[in-house]
Formats: sequence, structure tokens, C-alpha cells
Amino acid sequence: MNVAAPAAEAIRYPFDEPPAEAAAREVAPGILWLRLPLPMALDHVNVYALDDGDGWTIVDTGLDTRRARAIWDRLVEGPLAGRPVRRVVVTHYHPDHIGLAGWFQARGAELVTTRTSWLFARMLTLDEQPLPVAETLAFWKAAGMDPALLARRGGERPFNFCDVVAPLPLGFSRIRDGDRIAMGGRDWVVRTGDGHAPEHATFWSLSDNLVLGGDQLLPSISANLGVYATEPGADPVAEWIASAERFLPFAEPEHLVLPGHKLPFRGLPLRLRQMIDNHTGALARLEAHLAVPRTAAACFPPLFKREIGEAEYGLALVEAVAHLNHLLKAGRITRRLSEEGAWLWHKAG
Repeated sequence: MNVAAPAAEAIRYPFDEPPAEAAAREVAPGILWLRLPLPMALDHVNVYALDDGDGWTIVDTGLDTRRARAIWDRLVEGPLAGRPVRRVVVTHYHPDHIGLAGWFQARGAELVTTRTSWLFARMLTLDEQPLPVAETLAFWKAAGMDPALLARRGGERPFNFCDVVAPLPLGFSRIRDGDRIAMGGRDWVVRTGDGHAPEHATFWSLSDNLVLGGDQLLPSISANLGVYATEPGADPVAEWIASAERFLPFAEPEHLVLPGHKLPFRGLPLRLRQMIDNHTGALARLEAHLAVPRTAAACFPPLFKREIGEAEYGLALVEAVAHLNHLLKAGRITRRLSEEGAWLWHKAG
């Protein structure tokens, strides 16, 4: 029987509404919560401006689009009171978080992030592809993508990082796990996690109950854990669970977590346990689903428990492979290559 968490440990949302476009909401002294739009189902990314006196540190940036640049110009002239953005701190390399970092650098800001995030982002902005490369096509085929969809996507221009990420000039300041950084009149300790993105930085205030969580600490949605052709044997599910377990000793119910999406929240210990349980439950359902051999593309029902449309298909596919890889490495399932060239995954024994 599930026992409800005590009220003090429950997940709570101190702010009912996000800030309006080009507006800000103060969530703690010297810290403003801002939002940038995204052209997808998850239609926003949270960014934060920390008051450093003669200027601002911003944490994450939004995508590089004309609309986002215009919003930032309005933010600087409005809520940021005309003071410059002197430093951009990026939690991880995904486009909605690092998209405008290079644009701010061109305006004189310092870029601060982990080495892995900078290397990934710099590499991907320089890797423009007019069509999917052979390795990606082989990965999709091995995952069991429908042949008609595979043929169509093989002839289309894929998503390119540089479409929505401004060029990153040479030069950044590195942070790593355990470092301390001063922002917004506070000292913060850097704690990195993995699974959603390698060496994802989170920031824990040493003077009050504040955590900048990026996508590593989200309140009501699950961060995507995906496997791609770049590292087809990766196990991001194991990395994600290990990260959540590593954060637990530091988490307090009264921490105010400022996440990369959705609303700021309290109740971090419970949320970390939920994050672990969400994936252990999904793994158990997936293992049972594999009583008969199936491709990764046939494994959406136990993982997502809803219909997956074409817009979400790519993210669903890479997440299915991630969970299958985890079960395979744990010895709970096996796989063999079908005559059509797709992996068939099957419950062990």
C-alpha cells in the first residue's frame, strides 16, 4: 500500500503562475525568473537572472530565434533595468539552454559551463547535415522504425543544432562537480548529474534553500533519457538513477528548486525518489512486455502508456532504446538481429 508523504515533504508550488513574456518574477532576493518560448509541445524554458550589482548572471538562455532575441532585448531594457548580462551560466548543452550563449558572448558576456557541455555544443554547431548520415539511418533501422517512415525521414533535412544555436566562439570558463561559484550575492556549490545530458550542472546555494536544477531536477515531467547513433550502447537510465541517488543526501524538503521547465517547487527528496521509481517501474513494465520478442519501436506502450504521434516519435524511440539497453546490461533481456536488420529484444529465460 502506498503511504502519502507527510505534508512537509510533499511537492509544493509556491508560485501559481509563470512570468509573462518579457516580464520577470522575483523568486528570491536578487533572483528573477524569466521564460522563453519554445516551438514544441513543451512550449517554454525557464531561465534565471541573478543580480551581481553592476550586471547580471543569467542561467540558461533559450533557443536562438528572432523572437527569443527580441524578448531578451525587452528583458534587458525592462526587468534587468538596462544593466548588461556579464555572464552566462549554462546547465547543459541542449539547444533550449545554450541556444543564445554565443549571442551573449558576442555582446561581451563570459560563458561558464562544464567542459562536456561546451565540447558537445561546439561540436554540434559545426556539424550541419543536409540529410541524415548513414550511421543515423542504420540506428533507426536497428530500432525498428517503420520502413515507410525511415524512407521518408532519410530524404528529409534532419534537425541541425546550428538551426537554433548561435555560433559559439572559442573560449569558455569551466566548472566541474564540487566547484563553488558566486552568483546573485550567494556562493553556490556545483553538483553534476548525468542521464539527460552528460555532466549536467546543478547549483546549490550555501546560504539559503535554493537550488538551480536545470533539467536534472524537474517537478512534474520526466526529462528525456535518450540513446542516439553517436553512442548506441549507452545506458543513460543507469546514469540518471545514480545521479538521483547521489543528490538525495543533499536534498531538503524546504529547498526551493528553480527548474528548467514547469514551476519552481519544494519537496526535492520526494521528487528524487519519484524520479527513481518512475524508471524502475517503467523497466519492470518493459521487461514484462518482452515476453515475446519486440523491436524498440514496438515498446512504446509500457513506457509511455499513451499514443505516440509522429511529433514525439523520435524522442520516444531514443528513450525506448535507452531502457532496453539498461535491461540488456543488467542481464534481464537478450536481443538478436532480425532478417530485416532490426534488433528483437526478448525477456531473458
